[in-house]
Amino acid sequence: MGAVRALCRAYRAMLVARNPDLPEIVDQYYEAAAYEALLDRLPEVHARPDGAIFVSERDGTVLACGMTQRLDGETVEIKRVFVDEAARGAGLGRALCVAAMDRARAGGYRRIALDTMVTLPEAIALYEGLGFRPCPPYHKLPPNLAPRVLFLGADL
Repeated sequence: MGAVRALCRAYRAMLVARNPDLPEIVDQYYEAAAYEALLDRLPEVHARPDGAIFVSERDGTVLACGMTQRLDGETVEIKRVFVDEAARGAGLGRALCVAAMDRARAGGYRRIALDTMVTLPEAIALYEGLGFRPCPPYHKLPPNLAPRVLFLGADL
């Protein structure tokens, strides 16, 4: 689980780097202490049957991760998909999302959703390529964050 936590920290750091004009946006959405507390609880937050943690590894090294959690009786949310910079372009993010979608479908869910920052065009392209389309927000955002977060969903 240490490698997954390290990837999640790298994900947060990337968000800070991608939003240099407003670093407080990331602090507001992923406040450091609360994020660390969440990372300590990943196995329980994403426990089966209502969630899962997916990893991609090579030679025993975890290169990518993604998670799911139940939103409601019909919908699963994808969270924290991140691929180590050295492994990007190999299709790992797509493979993790497909695995998450397959698991959700097998679990009887009818929809899958996620949110991502508009400053992550490669993630948006990945999700759109998998059939995700803009959907209404499924959780509240502070007004200053709303223009920077894109909500996407797909039928399973």
